[in-house]
Amino acid sequence: MPPSEETLADPDTPFAVVELSRARRNAERLAQRTRALGVSLRPHTKTAKALPATALMHGGKPGPITVSTLAEAEAFADGGYTDITYAVGVDPHKLPRVLTLLRRGITVRVLLDSVAQASAISAAAREAGVRIPSLIEVDCDGHRGGVLPEDPALLTIGRQLHDCLDGVLVHAGESYFATTPAAQREAAAHEREVAVAAAQRLRDEGLYAGTVSVGSTPTAHAADDLTGVTEVRAGNYVFFDLVMAGLGVCRTEDLALSVVVTVIGHRPEHGWILTDGGWMALSRDRGTANQAVDQGYGLVADLDGALVPGLVVTGASQEHGILTAREGHPLPDLPIGTRLRILPNHACATAAQHSGYRILENGRLVDTWQRISGW
Repeated sequence: MPPSEETLADPDTPFAVVELSRARRNAERLAQRTRALGVSLRPHTKTAKALPATALMHGGKPGPITVSTLAEAEAFADGGYTDITYAVGVDPHKLPRVLTLLRRGITVRVLLDSVAQASAISAAAREAGVRIPSLIEVDCDGHRGGVLPEDPALLTIGRQLHDCLDGVLVHAGESYFATTPAAQREAAAHEREVAVAAAQRLRDEGLYAGTVSVGSTPTAHAADDLTGVTEVRAGNYVFFDLVMAGLGVCRTEDLALSVVVTVIGHRPEHGWILTDGGWMALSRDRGTANQAVDQGYGLVADLDGALVPGLVVTGASQEHGILTAREGHPLPDLPIGTRLRILPNHACATAAQHSGYRILENGRLVDTWQRISGW
C-alpha cells in the first residue's frame, strides 16, 4: 500500500519510527533558544544521520552542521551543505578526503589536540596549496580528548597550524551526568569560560581564534550566557531519549524516536513478555542505569505513544526483548501479535541499529528517511 495509507500496524517489526511533530518541536525549541542568546546553531548530525532530520534543525534549508564521520560530511556536501565541522580528532590518513571536499568549495573544519596532528595538517595544506581550517579541541571537564586550557601545548599547536588555525572547540561531556538544572547551568557556564579563555590565550599570542565552539545537548539547553561564544553544537535534541528525560532536559512526551516491536511469547512463570525487539533493534545502551530511575533497555508504550504503566524492557538478547513489570504494577495482558513502541535510553545508539526511519504524522506513515552509513 502507499506509504501515506500505512500505519504503525503495517510494516514488519521491529522498525524505527520518528514522530514528526515531536522532532519539529524539539528542533524549534533549541533554535529559538540560541537565537535569543545571540549565537549560531551548528547542529550535530551524529544522532539522526539523515538529511531530512537535519533540515528540520535548520528550518528546512542547509546551514552550518557538525559531523562525526567523513561519510556524513560527504553525504551532506552532496545534499547542499557547505559549512561543516568534522568534530572527531582527525587522523592524517583522512586528510586527502578532507582536501577533496575543500577543493569542491565545501568548508570543512577539522579537529585536533596534538602537535603531531598539527604538523600533519600544516604539511598537507602546504603540499596541496589549500588551507585546512582547524579547531583545537580544549578539555573542559576530563570527559574525553582535548588539551587543557592552561597547557603550553595549546599555543604550540596554534603556532604549528600557522594559517590553518580557525579557533577552539569545547564539549562538556560530563554534563550528561549533571542531574539538576543548577548543575547543568554550572556545566554550561564552565564550558563557556574554558572556551573563551582558551581562545583569548591564542589571541594574546597573535594567533587567530575566530571560532569559539561549545555544546552538548544538556548545556545547550541550560546556558543563559554565551558571551564570547560564536556557536553552539548539539545533536541528540532532535530526537531526545530517556537519558535526557532522566536529566530533566526534556519530558518523555518529547521523545521523537521509538522502535515498534511485536509480542511473540510469554513466560508467566518468570513474569516475562517476549518481543521481537532485542539489542539488534534497541542497542545494548544502558545509559539510565546510573540515574535515579533505571529504565532498563527502554520504556514501553502503546502504538498511540501512551506509556504502559510500570512496563520496562529489562532484558535483551540479539532478537528478543524481555518485558517485565516494576514492583507494584501488574503484568499487563498483551496477547501475541500486540504491537508496542519502545522508547530508547540513547537515541544515537538505537538509531544506529537501523538503516532508516518510518515517519509518523497524524497517525500515518508518510515517509521514510534513510540514514547515512559508513565512515
